[in-house]
Amino acid sequence: MHRSAKGSSLVRSTSAEDRQLIAGDTIAAISTPAGEGAIALVRISGADAISAADKIFRGKEKPSQFAPHVQHLGEIVDETGRLIDQVMMSIHRTPASYTGEDLVEISCHGGTLVSAKVLEACLRAGARAARPGEFTERAFLNGKMDLTQAEAVIDLIRAKTDLALRSATEQLEGRLGQKIKQICDALVDLVAHIEASIDFPEEDIAPDEGEKLSARLDSIRQEMSILLATAEQGRILREGVRVVIYGATNTGKSSLLNRLLGYDRVIVSETHGTTRDTIEETINLRGVPVRLLDTAGLRRSTNELEREGIARTEKTLQTADLRLHIADGNAPKPPHFDASATNGNEIVLLNKSDLPEHHDWKNFDALRISCVTGKALPDLEEEILSRITNQNLRPESSATINMRHRDCLRRALEACERARTAMSEGHSPEYVAVDLKQGLRAVGEVIGEVDVEQILDSVFGQFCIGK
Repeated sequence: MHRSAKGSSLVRSTSAEDRQLIAGDTIAAISTPAGEGAIALVRISGADAISAADKIFRGKEKPSQFAPHVQHLGEIVDETGRLIDQVMMSIHRTPASYTGEDLVEISCHGGTLVSAKVLEACLRAGARAARPGEFTERAFLNGKMDLTQAEAVIDLIRAKTDLALRSATEQLEGRLGQKIKQICDALVDLVAHIEASIDFPEEDIAPDEGEKLSARLDSIRQEMSILLATAEQGRILREGVRVVIYGATNTGKSSLLNRLLGYDRVIVSETHGTTRDTIEETINLRGVPVRLLDTAGLRRSTNELEREGIARTEKTLQTADLRLHIADGNAPKPPHFDASATNGNEIVLLNKSDLPEHHDWKNFDALRISCVTGKALPDLEEEILSRITNQNLRPESSATINMRHRDCLRRALEACERARTAMSEGHSPEYVAVDLKQGLRAVGEVIGEVDVEQILDSVFGQFCIGK
């Protein structure tokens, strides 16, 4: 790894043999989902992308003569000159393309067979089939985006709510990467100052210099802590809040799921033990993805399938972000409700409020709902959102980190804390510099400004082929 003369830019070190970089290597893939549609998009990227297009395109002029970023009507033909499809083609010359390489985009008619035939023509013309995420990987390797922006592409594709979309777009624009680079810059300056004191011990150092360095390190640690605090929000936006509906049999769990979804997802029956497996569906609750899990009713049972369902319910409850404990307000109160009502991540619901309430529930603190009439369901949605917001979510802060970022920043913060301790205990500056360099390397891993060969497969392997 080598440092440039200015700033904190680190030269990306990668294995040309393992990753097959741009020189002499051209890739192709279908970028649109499989299935029928009006249009399918096939991409070619690499040094020979345009020459490959020349071999398969028939039109008024060759792709090598195209003006960049302009669509041209023509035909894709096979090696015998036989027509495959009528298409629109555009070329994007390096470096002004998504990948930073010469890039060809072919818009053909949608459909599994025709797009496969167009791709086959590209491969016969000299391209190879792209790996999952390889187009975006090349964009990263060619400096078109940092690693956080590359990860934002997959978050953008998978976003199911407005908040998740906003978080992904801001990360794609570089907001998170800029914050990480600022931390890197601050660490580089700190390391440079400390190493200067090591290399030139004869230079006079102001009496308060140690205090200033400690204050600068404290500021860096604070910035790391602020970013680490967004990890849980990032998990929620990417994975959704796990809200588990549970309770005794025939209390209305499946009915509640259907009501919250707005359609009948689960069969509802008066027969006890109808639900024997965990059923999961996702709703968009004011921009927050909420994963609703309907579980098997809790009771003693001799039925092997039902007992397995109950065991799964108990396991699901352990990983819940929020639990909806539903009871039948028309029936006597089970004794365990007195204890569970104080659980911080649990909302107790009394269902069947359209029927007379059993006297056991008098003055009991619970949200009274009716899955038949829909009574108080808007209040339940408000309460769910309130609990999520109070515990984990800050809608006004959309720049969030993922689990990989969290691991890097945790290691960086630990290294900086060791350096801070070494400073306060008066240890040699060499020890401080070693810890700070470890912290710098860990922070650099977030944006890929280190030798990150080992993590690239993990990041880009999540992509679909053609992206």
